[in-house]
Amino acid sequence: METTAQTSISLRDPAQVMRLSRLGSLHQCRLSFMRILTRRMARENWSFSRPKFDIDENGVGVAVFSATGPARTYSLIAFAHDLPPEMRSDRVIATAWDATFALFDGVPTDEDIERLSNNVPYQEAGRVSEREISVSRANRSVRLWEHVVSALSEGRQPDATQLEAVGYLMRTTAVYGSGKLGAADREMIAKRPEFQVPFQAEMLSVFLTRWFVRDLVQHMADLRAKAAGRTAALLDPELARSLGIGNSTGLGMAPFLLNHPVLFNNWISAREDAIRIVRSLDSASEDEIALFLRLLQRSKKNVALWQSEHEIQVRKLAGLRNDLEQIDAYLSTPQVLTGPQPWDQMHRWAEETLSLEGQEWLASMMLEPYGTLVDDLSDGMAADNTPTFRIAGAMTIEELRGLLTRIYEWAIGTDWQKRENRARAWYVSEEKLEPRLGERFEEPVEEYEQPLAPGRDAAALFNALAHWQGEIRVAEFLLRHPEYRHTVRRAQIAGRAPYAEIRDNTISHDVLPIDMLRCKLAFFGATQFDPRSDRWVRICMYGNAPYPQELSQENAEFWVYPRLEEGALA
Repeated sequence: METTAQTSISLRDPAQVMRLSRLGSLHQCRLSFMRILTRRMARENWSFSRPKFDIDENGVGVAVFSATGPARTYSLIAFAHDLPPEMRSDRVIATAWDATFALFDGVPTDEDIERLSNNVPYQEAGRVSEREISVSRANRSVRLWEHVVSALSEGRQPDATQLEAVGYLMRTTAVYGSGKLGAADREMIAKRPEFQVPFQAEMLSVFLTRWFVRDLVQHMADLRAKAAGRTAALLDPELARSLGIGNSTGLGMAPFLLNHPVLFNNWISAREDAIRIVRSLDSASEDEIALFLRLLQRSKKNVALWQSEHEIQVRKLAGLRNDLEQIDAYLSTPQVLTGPQPWDQMHRWAEETLSLEGQEWLASMMLEPYGTLVDDLSDGMAADNTPTFRIAGAMTIEELRGLLTRIYEWAIGTDWQKRENRARAWYVSEEKLEPRLGERFEEPVEEYEQPLAPGRDAAALFNALAHWQGEIRVAEFLLRHPEYRHTVRRAQIAGRAPYAEIRDNTISHDVLPIDMLRCKLAFFGATQFDPRSDRWVRICMYGNAPYPQELSQENAEFWVYPRLEEGALA
């Protein structure tokens, strides 16, 4: 099947894309990290094994789950714990969890497991080695866990409605990599093909964690049934697949997008280029249209299952569900997808008609039939920041002014003397070395402020340049004012990487850190975003995905969209 493309469609303007309200409305897509990983594992025919499962009737012990690719084996070492209810907490200050994990480079020996058993359960209080690639922890969804164990141990299946309402049996509260706690630095694994795309090691850890959770809940049910002289039911495979891994993510993740501008640019740029490529297509084939419509119906089931009690997400969900009705009405006219440039026409209609949530949902959906055109864009999503650290001192002041005006026009026009425009301050807590967002005028945090307000800093730089002649070099200015080095560097990075910078105020009184969290988690491939405040969110990962032994090229592609019931329109 040949598809003709043209180059008349431009990339979307960063000033449009990089607003927090839009970034906070992104959805998973073909270029999300979980889906990239499952496609690779299926394509390369990875094999999986469980060489160790030594867990007692109290749910305490250790298990090992291994994944073997073309060149290497990686093993998740899972430590299961009997955690008293009063100690169960998703907060970063927690000191104990229901399960703790390390992703090991290879197959661990008994000595490796013994060493890690004295460190991994303690997380930040322990230390690992460069043989470990990531460290993580998880807590049970207590009510649902007990419901599933009880039902299976009594020989029946758990209630599907309760499983749908929660979506997971355990939720991770942290997955640490890139040198955290002594684990391998990113540079040690970045050139391995399977880890060249960002966060593939962490996504592998979660993929194997989900396997552990399924086996553990079945094991606990089997032991309870045996003690009662019964035989437990085997968890129905369809119910098991419906369960993902939950995740609780707070402020610690939010500054990541600000601290990694080149990497962030590469993520957004890949998605935007994919959207441009698809919008540029002259026509869509019958098969492409059929696949799009089929997945659209399956994705609508995800939206129907999506629940939240947070007022912001409740409002956005209501808007999205209204958008779906309008999309159905738009697609009810047969020729809208069979005419010229159907995807661009639909995209333009969406921008004029739908909410941001609906626009970005539809943008992700229209990529689905075109893996052969867009999947390779994932090769450019990683970043080597080293070249971008060098300031171009030969740039003139006039050129720098132009750069600042183009990228930070919104910030230059902001009155930074108004308290509401600088009401918040990012700092790092001494206790946990984690980012926090404080109230500048109510808490003594300003002297600890982190440089996470690039808009304010760019406006200050622009004002500082006011009386400098345009032909003077930036190097001369920085010799006199070295305090602006980081801002000049950042502006020059954004000049080369157009999607590097959030085009919004990150310290205003009404900034929503959950927009930054949502953006990053969408690139992970998360679904079911459920904010619990403006500063932390719960999500689901790998819901509906095949388990390792089931993984194939047939099911590695579109698992994120739940199957429809028999006879449903698809």
